[in-house]
Amino acid sequence: MTGSYIGFATAVFMGFFSIVNPIANVPVFLDLTDYMTPAQRRQIALKSVIVAFIIIVVFSVAGNSILHLFNISLPALRITGGILLFVVGYRMILEDKPHPEKRIDAKEGDPGISVAVTPLAMPLMAGPGTITTAMNYAASADKWHTVIVIVVYGVLCYIAYLLFLSGGHIVRLLGNNTMTVITKMMGLILAVLGVQMLLAGVNEGIRLGSQ
Repeated sequence: MTGSYIGFATAVFMGFFSIVNPIANVPVFLDLTDYMTPAQRRQIALKSVIVAFIIIVVFSVAGNSILHLFNISLPALRITGGILLFVVGYRMILEDKPHPEKRIDAKEGDPGISVAVTPLAMPLMAGPGTITTAMNYAASADKWHTVIVIVVYGVLCYIAYLLFLSGGHIVRLLGNNTMTVITKMMGLILAVLGVQMLLAGVNEGIRLGSQ
């Protein structure tokens, strides 16, 4: 029995890791928080993983009920997530870096929380694909499977948090020019993933409508 749980946990981790890909999210985090101080970056990194974790916990436990309550379909969720990813990728490719005067002043609140929620927490870390995967893995009648899904995703959030914090070291190691190229490439990939997610949602919606 223990072996089956270990195997399930391994499968869940690999599934989550392939979808979330926290390593690939580091350039996105660095680009979105470029104008912030190190302390503010830590706050955004922590808030983003906490929000993402809460989202996955909620959908793992009561995902189907939430979707039925608000009459939301998975295709609609995919389409919305695809649009958000495309917008983020578009900005990373074409827009200039934020200016220094945009630096957050803690005395004036924390406008950076919007970055932590969207796009870092959702849809990058807890997007439609991750939510669907969590709901599928947690759908078993064995409640321990739901617990394993939540714990495994918590571990992944911690890994993502550590990677976000090490972003500065990665920049110093690779150099600003290399990171700029990587950021532009990640922006293109995110834009393409957004379009792909949107098309998948449209196709699923058409298929459901024809049934």
